[in-house]
Amino acid sequence: MACGQSNCYKEEEDGNCQQEKGRISGWTDTSTDGDHTVICSKCKEKEAVIPHNNHLYHDRLCLECFRASLFGKFKLVVTSQSMISPHDKVLVGFSGGPASRVAVQFVHEMQLKAQMNFDASRDRSLPVFGVGVAFVNESAVSSVPPDRVNEAIKEMELIVSSLAPPAKELHISPLEGIFSEHPEEGKNQLNELLNTISDATGKEDFLQHLRMLSLQKIASDNGYSKVVLGSCASRIACHVISATVKGQGYSLPADVQYVDARWKIPVVLPLRDCLAQELSLLCQLDSLKTLQLLDRPLSGINNLVSSFVSLLQEENPSRERTIVRTAEKLTPFSFNKIPDTVNANINPSLRRRLKSQNLKSNESIAVDVFCAVCAGPLSALEMQTARGRLEISQMSRDLFGAICCQSCSFQILPNDPLSLENFYSLLPEPMLRKVKGANGEDKSWLRGKIEDCLLSDDEAGA
Repeated sequence: MACGQSNCYKEEEDGNCQQEKGRISGWTDTSTDGDHTVICSKCKEKEAVIPHNNHLYHDRLCLECFRASLFGKFKLVVTSQSMISPHDKVLVGFSGGPASRVAVQFVHEMQLKAQMNFDASRDRSLPVFGVGVAFVNESAVSSVPPDRVNEAIKEMELIVSSLAPPAKELHISPLEGIFSEHPEEGKNQLNELLNTISDATGKEDFLQHLRMLSLQKIASDNGYSKVVLGSCASRIACHVISATVKGQGYSLPADVQYVDARWKIPVVLPLRDCLAQELSLLCQLDSLKTLQLLDRPLSGINNLVSSFVSLLQEENPSRERTIVRTAEKLTPFSFNKIPDTVNANINPSLRRRLKSQNLKSNESIAVDVFCAVCAGPLSALEMQTARGRLEISQMSRDLFGAICCQSCSFQILPNDPLSLENFYSLLPEPMLRKVKGANGEDKSWLRGKIEDCLLSDDEAGA
């Protein structure tokens, strides 16, 4: 298609393409200074495409140096945080946007390098990690016409299939698939469930939770050991502020770390230190095709916060990074590290190195009870409230509501008992499973969990 958008192809570039490259979010493709060509200040050889900017880059960079800078951030995080080991099989979530597109590309390049090293080695002691790509189809609740979604899926298939070997499987899963194996039945249940949520922000957040459950299902069903998301600094900065506004301050540290192992399949964020502006520019300069039509417009609090952060970023391009750096100083939770069981199959020397890089036990907060909706860790006050509600709960819906965080209770759960009963009956099985003990005695199992996490009166007064 015609150039000027981030979904252009290399082979379709013409003379006008160079004029369009870089025209995104205030960036300009300025490679000349008057009558003189500006040379990259890093390699001192090639023509610069990144203009001088005191806040983001102190030097003008060529495409290769700019790309190497972003890939360097990505690789440093992956290696220092032990995100991918040779025995892993990682699933990369692909939404069609620039961040997830770069995540797919960078993971592919790491795999390609590992394959080259494996082929060149004599003993071949380190296997090559596997890679899969997943797309959660939300057309059942989206305003995008189905034919355009089908075209986008075909484009995704072309993107994944065009990547050099090793081959990568593309998993397309409908969002309603976590409700039922029958498409129409699952679609009806999904829409009926969303109709019970009156708050626009709550409905948007609930869809985000369902999306994560869908990715977890894909990973679990297909034997993946890690889930890679393209969440970048810009998105996390918005989440920091919106979570604070919604009253999710206690669980906030769990969402801003590189690793999140509260899920059955650990989730990692290798692009956490990259800005959306940088990733979009890379896609445009590197001709990485994206599918912006699948982006869902934000609403409610999330939309207000996104606009606010965008305004801050325009005034000072370092604001998003500052927000993330401030939030990461919060004490993480015990699940913000790769579990030892995940690395059980690797060789002892590598396992010792990974263990030394993980969080120390005295540097994290242990937690055992999570919100039944968003999976956020519950604070002591929320667990105290849950214990009181458990004492008087007689129905499954009350039991479910007892272990929901205050934010989900306010924004997502219906207030009317009959509506709450209907809401509970429509929930997908993965959410219901959170309130069920292995022996089926829900209340006693939950009460035991909560009691273990609460301080006794003597301990509280000490």
